[in-house]
Amino acid sequence: MVCIGSLLRALVLRAAAAGAGGKRRVPRILCGRAADVRVTPRHGWRGFRAVAGARGRMMLDSSDSAAAAAAAAEVGAGSGQLQPQRRAAGAVAQAHDSAYASGGWDREDGKLRCGYSSFRGKRATMEDFYDVKLTEIDGQPVSLFGVFDGHGGSRAAEYLKEHLFENLMKHPEFLTDTKLAISETYQKTDTDFLESEASAFRDDGSTASTAVLVGDHLYVANVGDSRAVISKAGKAVALSDDHKPNRTDERKRIENAGGIVIWAGTWRVGGVLAMSRAFGNRLLKPFVVAEPEIQEEEVNGDLECLVLASDGLWDVVENEEAVSLGKSEDMPESAARKLTEIAYSRGSADNITCIVVQFHHDKTG
Repeated sequence: MVCIGSLLRALVLRAAAAGAGGKRRVPRILCGRAADVRVTPRHGWRGFRAVAGARGRMMLDSSDSAAAAAAAAEVGAGSGQLQPQRRAAGAVAQAHDSAYASGGWDREDGKLRCGYSSFRGKRATMEDFYDVKLTEIDGQPVSLFGVFDGHGGSRAAEYLKEHLFENLMKHPEFLTDTKLAISETYQKTDTDFLESEASAFRDDGSTASTAVLVGDHLYVANVGDSRAVISKAGKAVALSDDHKPNRTDERKRIENAGGIVIWAGTWRVGGVLAMSRAFGNRLLKPFVVAEPEIQEEEVNGDLECLVLASDGLWDVVENEEAVSLGKSEDMPESAARKLTEIAYSRGSADNITCIVVQFHHDKTG
């Protein structure tokens, strides 16, 4: 995501000079960012981390290495918990941030398959992150997928990858009132991020497009202009509405809060940011908020696939084309990889990150 950086940085430096206090966080290396991908053999697997946590859950997590993923089978062996079938994902060509990061997995019962692809593309830096988690909480299978598109820097998107889903699963109402839990967690995580960056000489932000599958209910939450689209009974259905400053309801909300929407090449909040909701962006609060819009879908035979992606994809690929390819490919990671390649070949000027989830209702456990 591109924003007007020079004006924003000047404002940040001015605010920092006023003496903002706090402790600066030190970023860590994550595999959920294309810049952090190590060379992987063609028949290798970028694995998922096994985490034994509270409430007796076993987690498969996109945030760590294949070695830790191998421990997942040992952690879950004989426990009746979900075990993914790990598949080979194509080789990562190089170990710097021009490389693709891609991979995928199957749930043991075969009813859910996921693939992802992330690519720096034509941008000088990589500001996209993604997160995929598979877990079981109190006997309930839970899957979480997220795409985070940073702007003005990568730190906000990185923070969301590190904390958003962890915070959500700790919410006391996560299983009983999932919509409430998502809404409160989004806004609390935004507050936590701003506090963690109080002394930083930057004011970056991030979108968040997430899909949370709890049992047979799918919850899609969105902040910003990343997007989630499903294929339902053969039709493409957007489960998020891009948060643009010129959206009638968004413009009214911004102006009621005392903000302004200005044309500067495109419609921008305060003439700076080309989206109306985001995590971070301290200097644009309270006009730019992290309150998500949430859609709920029942998972039944009509639901065929889900595509989550940053606007680097949606700028040049239509919803119908994305879900059509997403459900037609045998391997969802192949679909995700092809979608990122298509977007790049069509001239997308942004980072491109895509997650494809396929639903196979005819499978038996």
